[in-house]
Amino acid sequence: MEQIEADSSQPIFLTKEGMTKLKKELAFLTVDKRAEIAERIRASKDHGEFSEDNNELDEVKMEQAIVENRINELKTILSNAEVLTKRNIPSDSVGIGSYATVKDVDNGVEFEIRVVSSVEANPDEDLISVEAPMGEALLGKELGSVAEFEAPAGVVKYKVTAIRR
Repeated sequence: MEQIEADSSQPIFLTKEGMTKLKKELAFLTVDKRAEIAERIRASKDHGEFSEDNNELDEVKMEQAIVENRINELKTILSNAEVLTKRNIPSDSVGIGSYATVKDVDNGVEFEIRVVSSVEANPDEDLISVEAPMGEALLGKELGSVAEFEAPAGVVKYKVTAIRR
């Protein structure tokens, strides 16, 4: 995931689903995870485990730092976020928020992906970052166009067979 600058003036385009997911993550971290970490720290204190060689306490404090960093990152993302609407998602070419059905030119396998911003990208869910090689190659392609990009297995070519919002 990319590092987000706190003073970023560029909007971060998110799908409605991406915005919801990030808000849920922020709520979980600020309410549930913070409380869990605080309780674990209290439990260590109550048991007199605040010695210099307390590995468990060190791990909890490290986890606390990671959680706080993620909370700050999510707040920055959400404060700069602009939710995509049907109106600003292109359907005549592939753009951020577009669903694109692509067909591998070499083996004929066809599948659908959604091009999204890097903060909500998740290849396991077929959410491809606009900054990833595949996303960059598909951006702006029209129906019938072929996108070509370098992948770990070599050059890959996908033909755009459908575009929807």
